[in-house]
Amino acid sequence: MTSYTESIMNELQRTVARIDDQSVGLLAGRIVQADQIFVAGAGRSGLMMRAFAMRLMHIGLRAYVVGETVTPGLTAQDLLIIGSGSGETKSLAVMAEKAAKAGAPVALATIVPESTIGRLSEIVIRVPAATKETADGGATTIQPMGSLFEQSLLLLFDALILQLMDLTGNNTSTMFGRHANLE
Repeated sequence: MTSYTESIMNELQRTVARIDDQSVGLLAGRIVQADQIFVAGAGRSGLMMRAFAMRLMHIGLRAYVVGETVTPGLTAQDLLIIGSGSGETKSLAVMAEKAAKAGAPVALATIVPESTIGRLSEIVIRVPAATKETADGGATTIQPMGSLFEQSLLLLFDALILQLMDLTGNNTSTMFGRHANLE
């Protein structure tokens, strides 16, 4: 068990160390300027995006997961952030097209910046992980399918939350005050 965990940690360290800080900084700036932030992803990437939306809400931003029943309409003053390893997921590409038509900026975290969604995006953050199709246990990753991308996505957005905390003057105490308390 320990050797697998160490290998995963080494892969994550190698991957997140190669993410461009400048593009992440651009996204942070766009987030604090947006009236509302919408996030989208499919499968496990979608779960990482949901986790990111939760933390954006804890910071005090108006954040929504696309497709939820309480998600409002998108306007040109908003921001759509998509997490997609391939950048080709059809349903996500349709969302990016609709956002672009509405005049809203699109940001993408992906393995493939030159993808369909990447071409529709104002900000593209390249996450240098293996795609589902190439993650075959070879030299790039020991993990199956898109695991390395999905884990890297979570770490990327958790680090971005730290940057946003600095920009917005939030700390753990202020964020905890927005935590669910009906349970």
